[in-house]
Amino acid sequence: MLKKISIYNGQVILNYDRAYPKDRATLLKSRTFEKFITYFVRITEETNPAVYLYLTQDGTLTPKKAAQELIEFFRLLVVFDYEELSDNPLERDRHQLLDVIEEIYHSWRSLQRFGFMNSNNMPDFGINTLVRRDSNLNDLILRTYRLYQEKIAGRPNLVYRQVQAGTNACFSIHEVRNSFSEDYLPLHKIPMIDTVMLRTPMILHPTSSKRTGMFTETDVNPLDMLYINTEEWFCLPIKVGKLLCFVYFNCKYIALALSMVNLFELATVEESETKPDLIMIYGNEDGLNETKYYHDTDNDIWIGRISDHPRMEYFGYLKKMALTLHNLAMMERGWLPIHGAMVNVVLKDGRSKGIILMGDSGAGKSESIEALKSVGRDLIKDVQVVFDDMGTIHMEDGVPYGQGTETGAFIRLDDLDPGTPYKDMDRSIFFAPENPNARMVVPASSYSFITKNHPIDLYCYANNYTDKCGMDELPADEFKATCKAGTRMALGTTQEKGLSKTYFANPFGPMQRQEVCDPLIDDTVKALEDNGVFLGQVYTHLGFDKTNRAGIEDAAKELLDFILDQAAETEAAEDVDVQEAAAAEDAE
Repeated sequence: MLKKISIYNGQVILNYDRAYPKDRATLLKSRTFEKFITYFVRITEETNPAVYLYLTQDGTLTPKKAAQELIEFFRLLVVFDYEELSDNPLERDRHQLLDVIEEIYHSWRSLQRFGFMNSNNMPDFGINTLVRRDSNLNDLILRTYRLYQEKIAGRPNLVYRQVQAGTNACFSIHEVRNSFSEDYLPLHKIPMIDTVMLRTPMILHPTSSKRTGMFTETDVNPLDMLYINTEEWFCLPIKVGKLLCFVYFNCKYIALALSMVNLFELATVEESETKPDLIMIYGNEDGLNETKYYHDTDNDIWIGRISDHPRMEYFGYLKKMALTLHNLAMMERGWLPIHGAMVNVVLKDGRSKGIILMGDSGAGKSESIEALKSVGRDLIKDVQVVFDDMGTIHMEDGVPYGQGTETGAFIRLDDLDPGTPYKDMDRSIFFAPENPNARMVVPASSYSFITKNHPIDLYCYANNYTDKCGMDELPADEFKATCKAGTRMALGTTQEKGLSKTYFANPFGPMQRQEVCDPLIDDTVKALEDNGVFLGQVYTHLGFDKTNRAGIEDAAKELLDFILDQAAETEAAEDVDVQEAAAAEDAE
């Protein structure tokens, strides 16, 4: 089990079972607080030499001794006024000491902060227990900071900001009781997460802002290459579509791993004690800088392994590996993975149409849907997201239906209208908002909604490389060839730039298993055609000028016209059915 406090990789993890300060006195005399203050003194040697010299009394004290002296001064300051401590060397400069308080507070809040506790240790444990404990810590840190700030300044503050002074997120864990396979015993010692609380908006600054390389198959079982210290790993059980996935992660990537609950459904305790369909191992200390997957055919489990490496500190590796494993498993079950977006557009009169826009990263799927919302704002009541990035099409009784994989959306901020990120800011996690490829992950739909069957009325390829406008219908064979070619003008959102082709616009499973995917494409396109689904292309123009949204708006207007026309035709057909039924009843 993790230590009382772990500080590394720009983050701090608190074990509430071993170190939880119930009041200020407990906080100030705790080893946890001493460890953080010692860490703070050490880093000031480089970040703020003036503060370092002040605390170490011009270098005569070691960082640990300086931390102890500072903590002792803090404990005295709780009881006495600032002026009453004139014999203490730290009292010699009021302004310098105020700077120290601000620096300590800033240093604490600049870390990504997490807390956890074991739900097995408390028979009456519930989410309120976790939230209450975490909220009390937040309040304690705020009150302590303000106490010192006001005592040293000699006056009360006039402005108070209720910021997230405690943790960014907290979670509870439990020990795994059931072994789903003897082959996986090394993983069963890793505690399983069962509840997560995020304090949003959450802003993270991972070292990487782009995914590079490919997920490739290996014939070596990742279990044979595990380099895991079970005391520094957790398991996050999530549901990717209808599949159960266990995400085992190294603590140094805890911020990104916990962010997955904003994108995927967290599995229940009961579900987490069954055999998973998928397993991910994130941050394996193998020194290989690899992203590999493996199919354990004996246990029918798809396993992904992501090495511990600075470039892997990007949310896209977690998300895309989970989706790759999902797609590989679903293709074996006869379901076709779609790299695209599907929404149900609900008009204000109650009519609804399901549309799919397919394309690789940067093709303009999300932008087209945002533009559709804008041009149709007077006619559209709601745009329900079935999937934002990856979904599936499967057949039941010859009818094709779409289903989603994610309950949230992982979106580039540049893809959205300027005000859109702020609408969902209170629920979002932002990744490196200062970078060109800044992204956010925000909840979008419920799990029950994305995993039910959704009829399809339009299926278009998002074309960002052809200088045309609007939308075209294509014959089934031409549409199939266009989709398989997967052409796009890559805009640098991944490692590619310029005109490129990716099999079925989906490098996350279909490209790796083309022999499995090919017949699924043939069967699906035939079923779409037989059921009267519109097949074609929308032209987004993003490959020519990403800042000019005229092409996107033209495509959105034609999409809206299609939805309105189709809705009118459906209504007319329903009226005819009603009239025929009434006539038949009269005839009887």
